Amino acid sequence: MLTRLPPWVEVGAFLLAFLAGSVNAVGLLGFSHQSVSHLTGSSSLLGLALADLDLRNALHLLLTLLSFLAGAALSGLLITSTALKLGRHYGFSLLIEATLLTFAMVSLQQGSDFGIYLASMACGLQNAMVTTYSGSIIRTTHLSGIFTDLGIMLGNWLRGIPLDSRRLLLFLLLISGFICGGIVGTVLFRWLHFVALTLPATLAGLLAVVYWGYSRSHG
Repeated sequence: MLTRLPPWVEVGAFLLAFLAGSVNAVGLLGFSHQSVSHLTGSSSLLGLALADLDLRNALHLLLTLLSFLAGAALSGLLITSTALKLGRHYGFSLLIEATLLTFAMVSLQQGSDFGIYLASMACGLQNAMVTTYSGSIIRTTHLSGIFTDLGIMLGNWLRGIPLDSRRLLLFLLLISGFICGGIVGTVLFRWLHFVALTLPATLAGLLAVVYWGYSRSHG
């Protein structure tokens, strides 16, 4: 599967990981240390809130989880095939993500938790969209699976199995993209607060435009 993917997939994967890393940095700094690009921490916090009978916080966390799920469901509605093919709704999905992040920024500036749910929905949409066209090889909004696959690859290499250089490059680009996004997101948040979400929103919109242009010229 991976060897048949076009070369620009690595570039897109890095940029999407960068986007998610910046959104998650804003989440950690501005949403009471709550991640929005993945659900493991939020799920644990939900368990803690329920154990403490903190129903208000539990409802908030549950809505965050459901928002991510809604974003993934929207991706499944828009993108019906697991095979990468130009002309599908990837550009439209990226445009929706850009819109969600923009409205999230506006809501958060007004002190509304609704912005957290919109940011979580945007991340769910992105993660499901990329998984759909890459056959579950590429995950851009969290790194647990990437580090797991990288560890398996290195373990196999120690057993004498040759490394898949393209797969290794892809994993390293995803990891570095997410971390770089976290750095930039942190700097922007400390300077601009929630306006920092303008960067990932703009990036998602630009990626949509670039994808549409590429698909039209190569379709």
